Amino acid sequence: MDKLVIDIGGTNVKAKIEGPEERRKLPSGPTMTPQMMVDGIIEMTKDWHYDVISMGFPGVIKHGLIQTEPKNLGDGWVGFDFNKAFGKPVKILNDAAMQALGSYEGSGVLLFLGLGTGLGTAIIAEGTILPMELAHLSYKKGTFEDYLGLRGLNKLGPEKWEKHVHSVVERFADAFLPDDIVLGGGNSKLLKTIPQGCRLGNNHLAFDGGFKLWE
Repeated sequence: MDKLVIDIGGTNVKAKIEGPEERRKLPSGPTMTPQMMVDGIIEMTKDWHYDVISMGFPGVIKHGLIQTEPKNLGDGWVGFDFNKAFGKPVKILNDAAMQALGSYEGSGVLLFLGLGTGLGTAIIAEGTILPMELAHLSYKKGTFEDYLGLRGLNKLGPEKWEKHVHSVVERFADAFLPDDIVLGGGNSKLLKTIPQGCRLGNNHLAFDGGFKLWE
C-alpha cells in the first residue's frame, strides 16, 4: 500500500510519498479553500502513485473530521469530503499531532510544540495521541500563539520571541511533566539556544507520522 502524506500549513502545503522522492510544496495562504488544495495536490503529484492519504490539518480534529475552520486559510474545510475529492481513503489528524507521532520514540510522555505560522501543540502518552489547542489560551496580553507564532516573531523580534519560547516551554513542562519535549515547525530553527530538556524536530517528522497512521 503506497501512502501520500499532506502537511497543510498557513504558508505552504507540503506532500511526500514513501521512498527517496523529495517532498513537494505549493503555496497556501488565507484564500486557499479545500478544493483548491485538493486540485493543487492532484496536479503536483500526478506522476506519483499512492493508494491512501494522510493529512495533517492546522485545526481541531475529532473522530477524523475537521471541527473548526483554520485561522490562516480560506473557508469551507468543515464538512468537506476529502475521500470523495481525492477518490482515495483519507485519514486526517491535527498537524501538530502528526508531527508528534513522527517524533515519538516509543515510550513515556512526549510534548510537541510546533513553532510555525501559529502554535501547534500535542502530547503522546504511552503511545496515545492527545491533540491539544493550547495556542489560544490566555498568555500575557494575548494568547500563547500571539507570542510564539509568526505574529509574535514579527512583532517582538527574534530575541524577545525566543525569551517567550523559553518561558512557555518551562511553563508547559511544569504542567505536563513530559519525558521528552520536541520543538518543531519552521521557526524552531531560529532558536539560538534550545530550552533545557528539549530537542529540535525536523520537517520530515510530520511525514513519518503520516506514514505511521496507516501501519
